[in-house]
Amino acid sequence: MKKITLLLMLFVFTAIFSQEKLDEVKIDIKQKGIKKSFTKTANTSVVTSKELLKAACCNLAESFETNPSIDVNFSDALTGTKQIKMLGLTSPYLMITEENIPSVRGASQAYGLSFTPGTWVESIQITKGSGSVVNGYESISGQINTELIKPMKDIPFYLNAYGSTDSRFELNTHFNRKITDKWATSFYIHGNARVAKNDMNHDHFLDNPLGRQINLVNRWQYTNPETGWVSFINFKFMKDEKQTGDLDFNPKRDKLTTNYWGSEINTERFDFTSKIGYVFKDMPYQSIGFQNAFSNHNQQSYFGLNQYNIKQQSYYSNLIFNSIIDNTMHKFATGLNFTYDKYSEFVNLSDLSRIDNSVGAFFEYTFDNNNKFSYILGGRFDYHNRLGAFFTPRLHVRYNPWEKSVFRFSAGRGKRAANIYAENQQLFGSSRVFSVLDSNGRVYGLNPEIAWNYGISFTQNFTLFGKSADITLDFYRTDFQNQAIVDVMQSPQQVLFYNLKGASYANSLQIDFNYEIIKHFNLRTAYKYYDISTDYLSGSFQRPLQAKHRFFGNLEYETHIQEKGKQWKFDFTWNWLGKQQLPATSTNPVNDRLPEFSPSFSVMNTQITRTFSSVFEVYIGGENIGNYRQQNAILGEHNPFGTHFDTSIVYAPIFGQMYYAGLRFKIK
Repeated sequence: MKKITLLLMLFVFTAIFSQEKLDEVKIDIKQKGIKKSFTKTANTSVVTSKELLKAACCNLAESFETNPSIDVNFSDALTGTKQIKMLGLTSPYLMITEENIPSVRGASQAYGLSFTPGTWVESIQITKGSGSVVNGYESISGQINTELIKPMKDIPFYLNAYGSTDSRFELNTHFNRKITDKWATSFYIHGNARVAKNDMNHDHFLDNPLGRQINLVNRWQYTNPETGWVSFINFKFMKDEKQTGDLDFNPKRDKLTTNYWGSEINTERFDFTSKIGYVFKDMPYQSIGFQNAFSNHNQQSYFGLNQYNIKQQSYYSNLIFNSIIDNTMHKFATGLNFTYDKYSEFVNLSDLSRIDNSVGAFFEYTFDNNNKFSYILGGRFDYHNRLGAFFTPRLHVRYNPWEKSVFRFSAGRGKRAANIYAENQQLFGSSRVFSVLDSNGRVYGLNPEIAWNYGISFTQNFTLFGKSADITLDFYRTDFQNQAIVDVMQSPQQVLFYNLKGASYANSLQIDFNYEIIKHFNLRTAYKYYDISTDYLSGSFQRPLQAKHRFFGNLEYETHIQEKGKQWKFDFTWNWLGKQQLPATSTNPVNDRLPEFSPSFSVMNTQITRTFSSVFEVYIGGENIGNYRQQNAILGEHNPFGTHFDTSIVYAPIFGQMYYAGLRFKIK
């Protein structure tokens, strides 16, 4: 047999088998789902499109289920929203970007990860520790950057259909056209809906919301290697509607009444982004780029009798110049950026509207001898109308002490304004009274959050019983100089917001071990230990709803590719979570109390994929196949307008077992 496997250029990770026959030539390269580099200075792993296909990642929030670096949890018992954490800290402490433009921030913090369908994603870069100063000053625990499929490299047509036993249905279609050798355009259509009511734990509340979403993207790419110009232009529109609450709740009849407890969360969002770059023709190491983004995010929502409406209009601009000093071992990036955010925010009858803007300049120097040692030293100076003037330093160091090993160190400072209501919307699904105890700060009366993050990492590849293996040890510490404390430990009837009065830190230790058991059969494991403590008014506690110990295991197996591309793929993931500190409920009636700590539990997911050809495959899978469910997920469900109602204390799955099936079809 004569066959050749061709790998397309950068940004394309899916192998395409050529129909041409070449005499006595065969190239067989196995792509990894998660790539770790020995030459990159920062501690960055790349999640490829191959990894994203191992689970039915319907959106970005669900694309980390097989990745040990990111923890995925449900945020509450009503909305079905999944929340991610890195280094033990929630997503607001991450910088989340799309093609290096800030995306999930401000008003979109609670649900924004669910607004990017997984089929749009080409790869995800996950950086632990402080990120680059080029992208801003807000990153504290890390950065997640999503790269979308590029029009120039896309196929003419792609279809993905999905359905699950929890009545969730999705359809994704991609259309791509090469207009000329320099212009290409893509049009993506995503739609999803949950059409039936589910109450698997029999508390008379929906386990997952009814809802529907329509999501449209039109991308344009211009590339001219002869002149050095490249540009991307994106237009996005998204409309998302959710309804949850009591099984008998009818929004037309019961909205904002005490007939039945219910909630609706309706969001419309429009985005425009552009990127223009120029590579100097006679100096390929020198370039200039200009990024611009405008977004209009409008959320209208209510939770029982609590109303929360927020509209955010944002503009972001970043000018970047890259070049070298003397030779290519000494590189630098410098530039200016500007951010403008207009918030129209209403919590019940309180008008919390404001305008934030900032302007900053950055410089980042990179030394890289392409052998054993490199470092990135960067700093930026910003002026923010509420946070004032401040300096942000960042450092990343790489050292390769011997073959197939890498040692990394990072340190950096981050500063951000906490959007305390947008980031904690799960608390609106309770009868808690919201109180801000401080009033001297300039953002909701609070001071900005400031933290230092330090980290070390060591990776070693080796051979074990004739098969490749690797082990990675990471340790990171985050020290808060100030933090906007969200206190649910004082009383089950209150949530208090105030500036940090004592100490707050997060220690994260992770040990990864990966091993190729036999050819095409791989094991991925990780143990994570979190020591996260905060001083509250009532004492020092472990961070609520954060397991101190976690264990992750993943097995993947692929059969050999048969004639015409036929293949079986199997994937199994196991997550074990230790006990978690729970918010205070000791003063509630006995039936509405929870223990101080949750029990430990395991969650298992699996997927089987059958590839019939290079253009068609089907998949089936299951989530939480062990059927573990949290007991007493909603407190006070029999009196939802009483003082003990709370849907926000969720440490485990609510729905139980869920099975799904889908298909993928391509026209190349």
